[in-house]
Amino acid sequence: MTADHTLSDQTRDVFGERYAHERGVLTPSLKRVADYIDTHRLDVMALSAIEIAKAVGTSDATVVRAVQALGFEGLDELRRELAHSYRGRNAPSDNLARTLADVGENTERAVDAAYDASIGSIEVLALPEQREAITEALRVLHIAKRIVIFGLGPTAHIAAYAATRLRREGRRAGVVDRGGEQIADQLLQFEAGDAVIMMAYGSIYREAEATIAEARRLKIPIVLLSDTSDDAFLRHARVVLNVPRGRSQRIALHGATIVCIEMLLLGLATSGRELATSSLERLERLRETARSRRPR
Repeated sequence: MTADHTLSDQTRDVFGERYAHERGVLTPSLKRVADYIDTHRLDVMALSAIEIAKAVGTSDATVVRAVQALGFEGLDELRRELAHSYRGRNAPSDNLARTLADVGENTERAVDAAYDASIGSIEVLALPEQREAITEALRVLHIAKRIVIFGLGPTAHIAAYAATRLRREGRRAGVVDRGGEQIADQLLQFEAGDAVIMMAYGSIYREAEATIAEARRLKIPIVLLSDTSDDAFLRHARVVLNVPRGRSQRIALHGATIVCIEMLLLGLATSGRELATSSLERLERLRETARSRRPR
């Protein structure tokens, strides 16, 4: 039996319905498996039959029989159904569980999924409207006295990398990467003449709001890297670069974000090539001095 979905039953919990209907007639061993699946739905989307069996204290064959007794062809179909029931949720754990449900236990399929999603996102950067936006972003950033990169969570590391590259190429750069009240110390360093590269996704959050508010107060332009449709982000950006993070409601992939940052960094180095070259030559001299200097 295969779980079918139409527009009218998109919110149905098919597993829950079958579990409630069949639980009373399952054998004790199958019932233990079904109870475990119901209680640990998110975990089950990422577990193999052997791992479920170990957790329940039974055999993997019993796990498969329990899944089939609930009307699913196998564990892969059950995972897909559980992922479908969670599709309205967007927490990282839910997105990871849905991704793992998609690929099952096949590592090659997982590698292909990451590759395909990343390539699809990167190809968006080659669209004509995107190239125009990148060119406009470079105009905004090139004349800035300092470039500040905003990124929280995983993108904080991308922000730190970008700032390091900018400094090495002779430009003043800073980061905004702290959460909560600690962000205030970083926003305090904003000055008129700065420009902000903001990597932000989803709905607007308080750190992004605070950064946007301070940038507006000082008339600092924002270059937004995002795939959001939230107008609270979009209406305050001077330039918007559409940078997808893989498939919707699946684990976020940052390959396209990194590629977009690299495009901006190389574009800035090209427009300020003398500054970039002299700064990197100075960096190499300093490295040589550090290598040759002996402690006294």
